[in-house]
Amino acid sequence: MSSSQNALTSETSPYLLQHADNPVQWYPWGEEALQLAHETGKPILLSIGYSACHWCHVMAHESFEHDDPRALMNERFINIKVDREERPDLDKIYQTAHQLLTNRPGGWPLTMFLTHDAQVPFFGGTYFPREPRYGMPSFADILNQVADFYRDNRSDIDKQNTPLLDALEKINTPHLYSSGSNEITIETLDQAYRELKKSIEPEHGGFGRAPKFPHCTSLERLLRHWSATGDNEALESATFTLRKMALGGLFDHLGGGFCRYSVDNQWMIPHFEKMLYDNGPLLSIYSEAWQITHEPLFRRTAEETARWVIREMQSPEGGYFSTLDADSEGHEGIFYVWHPETIKEVLETEQYELFSRHFGLDRKANFEGSWHLHCYADDETLSKEFMLDIDSVRQQLDGARETLFRLREHRVHPGRDEKVLTAWNGLMIKGMAVAGRIFDNSAFIDSAERALNFIRHNLWKDGRLFASHKDGQARLMGYLDDYAFLLDALLELLQVRWSRNDLDFAIALADVLLEHFEDKENGGFFFTADDHEALIQRPKPLGDESTPAGNGIAAYALNRLGQLLGEERYLNAARRTLDAAAPMISEMPHRHNALLLDVESSVYPSQMLVLRGNEEELRSWQQLVARQYSPRRLAFPIPSDETNLPGALAERTLRGDFTAYLCSGNACSSPITAKGALATLKQQLDTPD
Repeated sequence: MSSSQNALTSETSPYLLQHADNPVQWYPWGEEALQLAHETGKPILLSIGYSACHWCHVMAHESFEHDDPRALMNERFINIKVDREERPDLDKIYQTAHQLLTNRPGGWPLTMFLTHDAQVPFFGGTYFPREPRYGMPSFADILNQVADFYRDNRSDIDKQNTPLLDALEKINTPHLYSSGSNEITIETLDQAYRELKKSIEPEHGGFGRAPKFPHCTSLERLLRHWSATGDNEALESATFTLRKMALGGLFDHLGGGFCRYSVDNQWMIPHFEKMLYDNGPLLSIYSEAWQITHEPLFRRTAEETARWVIREMQSPEGGYFSTLDADSEGHEGIFYVWHPETIKEVLETEQYELFSRHFGLDRKANFEGSWHLHCYADDETLSKEFMLDIDSVRQQLDGARETLFRLREHRVHPGRDEKVLTAWNGLMIKGMAVAGRIFDNSAFIDSAERALNFIRHNLWKDGRLFASHKDGQARLMGYLDDYAFLLDALLELLQVRWSRNDLDFAIALADVLLEHFEDKENGGFFFTADDHEALIQRPKPLGDESTPAGNGIAAYALNRLGQLLGEERYLNAARRTLDAAAPMISEMPHRHNALLLDVESSVYPSQMLVLRGNEEELRSWQQLVARQYSPRRLAFPIPSDETNLPGALAERTLRGDFTAYLCSGNACSSPITAKGALATLKQQLDTPD
C-alpha cells in the first residue's frame, strides 16, 4: 500500500474507495480497527455516508484532504469510514444514538465519536465545516475538544453512556414500558389519516415544508385509506401531491426517474442524486394512481421511471444498481440543467416556444444561473394558449424531450454506485411487477425477473441472503430489510407470472426470518440475525424512515403468505409483531405506515383469489383483476399442470376446465366452476368497492 493510500483500498464500496486516497488513516469497520482502538486507547471517529451524498463530498474535500484536520484525526483518533448502504445496521444504531445525544435528527455525513473499548458514542454531529461558520466551530477545534474531553473525563463519559444504552434497549421493547391497553382498531387507521391530512402542504402538496421528500409510505396510506373508506379527500390529497412531484423538477423530464428530495416547497430544485430505494415505491404508487384515475400524467411518469431503471440502473447481469450521484464534473446538477440558447439551436421555432412556456425557459434562471426543467403550464393550458389540440401538444413536447435527451447523453454523466443491494432490489422488483401487471407490460416483468434471478444466483448462498454485491463479490450477511422486501416483492411477482421456484424461495425467506430474526420473547423482528456481529444494540426498527420499516413489511408479507398457504407460524409471527409495536403505532400511527398495512388486514377483510386453468383463461382473468385498484386483494394465477403445491394450496386443485377459489378474511367459498357463478364473480371483481 502506498503512503497516499489507507486501509480502504481493498474494499468494494464506491463510497469507501472514494476515500482510499485520503491522507486520513481510514479503516473499514472491522476487527483490525476496533482492536487498534482498544490497544491504543484512542477514541474512535466514526464517519458514515454514501457515494451519492453531496455534503459527504463537501466534508471530504474541506477536511479529510487538508493538513490541519487530517493530522489531528490521525494523531488523536482511530478513524473508521462506513458506507451506510452496506452497513445499515451501524447507521441505524448511531443515527438513533445521535438523536438521543443531541435531541436533533441526524443525516449524512454522520460524524460520531465512540469509546475505544465498547464503541459507545459520547458526542456527535453531521457535517462539520473546516472553518467556523453556520454557527459551528471548525472541525479542527471539535477534534481537539473531543480528544481532550475523552482523555480527561472518562468517568463522566461512562456515566453518560449508561442511560444512553438503557434508552437504546427500551426502544426495542416499547410494550414493556407503556401504560394503557394500546388496542389497535379502525380508529388507529383513521388517526393516521388525520395526522397525514394535517401535514399536507396545501399549495404544492407533500408533507410539511422544505426540504420535501416523497414519503412514499404516506402516499400509499392515503390511497389505501380512500380504497377502504371511499373518502375522496384522501384520494385528492395523494393525487395532488403526485401531480406536483411529476410536474416539478424533482422528476427528470428527459430521462425519467425521481431525485431524492426537493430543497424548496415547489418541488422545483432537487438534491440531484437519484436513489433506487425511492424510485421502486414511486413506480408502484404512480402505477396505482393511474389504475385509479387513468390520468395520462401518472402513466407517463411511471413508464418513464421504469424505462430509466432498465436503461441506466440495471446491470447486464440483471441486478439493479444503487444510486446516481448528484454531481458530475465537480458540480451538483450540471448534468441536468440548460440554457435557452442551447435548446433554441436544436428545436423548431414553434416547438421551442411550446417547450419554453411549458418548462419556464421564458422565466428567470432557477438554478445557479441555469434553467432546471420544471412545468409551469400543463398540457391543457398550452392547448388553449397555442390553439392546438391536446394530442398535438403532447407530440410536440415528447419530440422536444427526445431531442434534448439525445443531446444530454453526450454530457459527462453523474457517477453511478454499482453496488447491487438486496433490499433495494426488492423494492424495485416489486415496483416493476406492479407496473408490469397494471400496464400489461412484459418488459417491466422481464426486468423484475432478471433482477430476482441475479439475487438468487449471486446473493443467496447456503440458505441465507447476502446484503451487497459488487465486483463479483457477495458481501455482508443479509439484514431484516433484505428478507422482508424481497419476500414482499416475490408475492407481487407471483401474481403476475406464477413460478413454483419463486414460491419455494418465498417460503425459504420466511423461514429464515422466523429462525434467525424473530424476537421470540417479545415479538417482532430484529434488524440483524442472531449470528450477526455483536454491536451495542440489536435494533428492532418499527418506524418508517427513507424506506418502509422492515418489521412492517415483514409482518405484512408473512400475513399474506400465511393466508395463501394456511401456515399458522407465519400468521402468528405477524400478529406478535403488531402486538409488540402496538404502543408505538397507537402513539404515532402516521409514522408507522408500513405496520399499518398489516393493521389494515386485521381491520378490513382481505381477499385471496386462487385461479386454476390454462394460460389463455388465466391471462384474461389477470387483465380483469388489474383493472381495479384493490390493495387488499391478492390473485394468484396457477397453471393447470402445477402439482404438489404446499400447504393449503394443495387443496386448490383444478376441477374441470377452470376453477376459482375465493377467500375473504378467514372464510372461503366452495370452489367456483359453474359458468354462471364465474360470470357473477367476474362482475363482482370488475365493480369498484
